[in-house]
Amino acid sequence: VQNFYSYENEPGFTQNLKRGLASLFQLQMHSGTVREVDISGKCNVTYQVRQDQVTKIKALDSCEIEKTGFTSHNQILDVSTKATSATIYVLEDSFIKSIKAEENYVFFLNFRRKTGAKIVSKQKLELQSVEAGPGLLAGKHVAGVIKTLDSNYISMPLVAETVKSECKKCPSLFEHWKSIKEYMHPEKLSKAEAARSFLSFIQNIRRATKEEILQIVKSENKELLPQIVDAITSAQTPASLEAILEFLDFKDASTSVLQERFLYACGFASHPSEMLLKTLTSKFKDDIANEEIRETLVIVMGALIRKLCDREGCKLPAVVEAKKLILGRLEKPKKDDNVRVYLLALKNALLPEAIPLLLKYAESEEGHISNTAVTALQRYDPSFLTNEVKKTMNRIYHQNRKVHEKTVRTTAAAIILSSNPSYMEVKNILLSIGELPLEMNKYMLSIIQDILQLEKPSSKTVRKVLKDMRAHNYERFAKPGSSSAYSGYITRGPDISSTYSLDILYSGSGILRRSNLNIHVFDKNAQLHAGQVVIEAQGLESIIAATPDEGEENLDSFAGTSAILFDIQLRPVTFFQGYGDLMSKMLSATGDPMSVVKGLILLTDYSQEFQLQSGPRASVDFQGGLAIDISGGMEFSLWYRESKTNVKNRIAMFVSGNAEVDSFFLKTGMETTLETETALDFISTVQFSQYPFLVCMQMDRVGSPFRHSLTKYESLPSGRRYTARRGKAEILEGCEYPLHQENSNMCRKVFSTASDSSSSWF
Repeated sequence: VQNFYSYENEPGFTQNLKRGLASLFQLQMHSGTVREVDISGKCNVTYQVRQDQVTKIKALDSCEIEKTGFTSHNQILDVSTKATSATIYVLEDSFIKSIKAEENYVFFLNFRRKTGAKIVSKQKLELQSVEAGPGLLAGKHVAGVIKTLDSNYISMPLVAETVKSECKKCPSLFEHWKSIKEYMHPEKLSKAEAARSFLSFIQNIRRATKEEILQIVKSENKELLPQIVDAITSAQTPASLEAILEFLDFKDASTSVLQERFLYACGFASHPSEMLLKTLTSKFKDDIANEEIRETLVIVMGALIRKLCDREGCKLPAVVEAKKLILGRLEKPKKDDNVRVYLLALKNALLPEAIPLLLKYAESEEGHISNTAVTALQRYDPSFLTNEVKKTMNRIYHQNRKVHEKTVRTTAAAIILSSNPSYMEVKNILLSIGELPLEMNKYMLSIIQDILQLEKPSSKTVRKVLKDMRAHNYERFAKPGSSSAYSGYITRGPDISSTYSLDILYSGSGILRRSNLNIHVFDKNAQLHAGQVVIEAQGLESIIAATPDEGEENLDSFAGTSAILFDIQLRPVTFFQGYGDLMSKMLSATGDPMSVVKGLILLTDYSQEFQLQSGPRASVDFQGGLAIDISGGMEFSLWYRESKTNVKNRIAMFVSGNAEVDSFFLKTGMETTLETETALDFISTVQFSQYPFLVCMQMDRVGSPFRHSLTKYESLPSGRRYTARRGKAEILEGCEYPLHQENSNMCRKVFSTASDSSSSWF
């Protein structure tokens, strides 16, 4: 089909129906693959010719056509699409007797393939009768002949025209906000209704102007503003970015909570723009009243760099400038620079060119700096961990050049063991067990046993080494201690699986050094670091008159927590810093948990429009929102010689998918939703009145409601609407996740000791 002629002022939808009809008449009479232009764009088309039948298969994923919309950053949180198009022509004496065309689009959530949608578009053309038509018209050019038929005809492209449908009877942004605001109060943030309201609010913000958005933020009270900031930032439109930047004043320390929520929402952005990173870089160069906000801003810049680089945007001017700023502050740090913050930014950015810098800081520095650098290296894909990286990690673990802290050495060992270690690397690690500080011996044994138990990639090499009796003997594998490391499955399914890992390291005097809770989600092609909560403590030996471990004699008293949430490193939170701060906190401690992160996060964000070859356009939207409240606490009792750490995770999730075909005179579609609320608690209790001290770890999940529904609807221009709904609700039973048998035995002792002491108090 060379040309398509229609009327200039004809509605776009009518023209697309005609384009769909004209495209049906395009076929080749020989087998093979060609590149053709039709209503779907410029596509690869394969023809199969057999006698009087021609089959035409169009590869829809090859079509070049203007596309609108966006997808989620992480593959596990995204939506997969499968599209097929086939047309069968039946010919009789080279005339078309019938045409049957069918086009299918299937959409499903990668993390739950049961949740999805399907659009089927069919065309059927049959020869009904044969009769005489108008005679031939003579002319030098086709265009001239067309004009003689109707002077109003003009030539148009065969590729479909984009037709926008306007939302009729939609409430204003302010009206919508009034209908959902009751669910957005802080105390309701662990409920599924909060996540549902958050998603619907984002959809409305995306249609709103800057002025409409500002009307809401300027009129609401303080307790609702953080949730409004989450939604406005997550909308990711030029109008929403302009509005929030006009509202927030980074020179005003009193609004630091809102500034932090804005920055974290930027970090979790599903499809960040170059303009967003450019804006944050500009803010960094300006005055910022709160130093913690400046730190958060730098860390979030690192996350945006990675997201833009993952979408082939590493050479964008804003990305180049941000990378130069962060790397420059580490290559030539100034006296007042907080080096750790820039290392945390690299922990998010994961730039290959930053690895040499991280190696330098990991090996030559100490304390937080060295620890942050080595944990940043741990987040890289093993393919980036070259021989130079492994050599440095081996030097750190075996302390070839200088003495390092246990936390740094154990992380270095974990990097070696997770990056295709050689036989000798594994053997040297095993031979070191027995020569390490007391608790580190036990910790490294647990790491080795965990690799074998979960059949991790290096397990084959470990098993080979264990055949050598010098590495595998009773003296090494019977070392006492309370430190441990354990991994297990939360879920194992056909779509995705998720694992948890709990490791806890103590100092030789029995005080917590580090506890680390990780949750990973993965499928066949991708993985997601869904969560990490680390509680660290150091320099607390003086409280119980104990001797610090080797390499930790000069460490300041410190305790704090840091978190990774959906692959984004958050700014660490400090419980106390220094001996004076420690004593004041201990005397005033209430045991109440400290909030690590609280807010609303847009997880899945998929929006695409598809041109159907029959003429109408289809739109598909999937959004997934998370309402989250993570807190961590540490209680310390000198009287009972007991410490307890508690990490509480309260989560509610809501996902909605909507597929719609708007055919101008009829709108038809379907909406599918799923929602759940759950809580995951990690409790670690330590009694250090004896050695080896008693340690009990617990990881509990409460019973969780799970609901999903499906709604199909059709609506006519007259306003009449037909809907059909069905749904299902169930309770997912709560459970206590099994850890190793040694932990179970220890818990029995801890709780029996606690009950004995309480009964004999008088």
